[in-house]
Amino acid sequence: MVTRKISALYDAALASEGINVAQFAMLRNIARSQPISLTDLARRLELDRSTMGRNVRVIEKMGLVEMGKGEDQREAVVKLTTAGEVLLARALPLWEACQDDMAKRLGQDRLDTIGELLSLL
Repeated sequence: MVTRKISALYDAALASEGINVAQFAMLRNIARSQPISLTDLARRLELDRSTMGRNVRVIEKMGLVEMGKGEDQREAVVKLTTAGEVLLARALPLWEACQDDMAKRLGQDRLDTIGELLSLL
């Protein structure tokens, strides 16, 4: 319930860019390690591989990422397109402003506590 409310705040902050917080997290993780295999991306975001594949296909259809073959031809890899890089650059300040707003509302100590508690799940 708490995570849904937090996600809703981030979703609202990112809505003007046409993405939600889960898609933002995928784009950020892809940007950090591109090209990245779907398996590694799924591991980082704590999702199963098939769910990650479906989620990546959504942002691929949006033109934000492209799929290809990795060094190991059996593994699919994903990287940002130019459009994905531009969108991520525009979305990052929105995400940061939402972070700042939550810290102001809750106080940094409470925000840190929420993060610690969620990490236990």
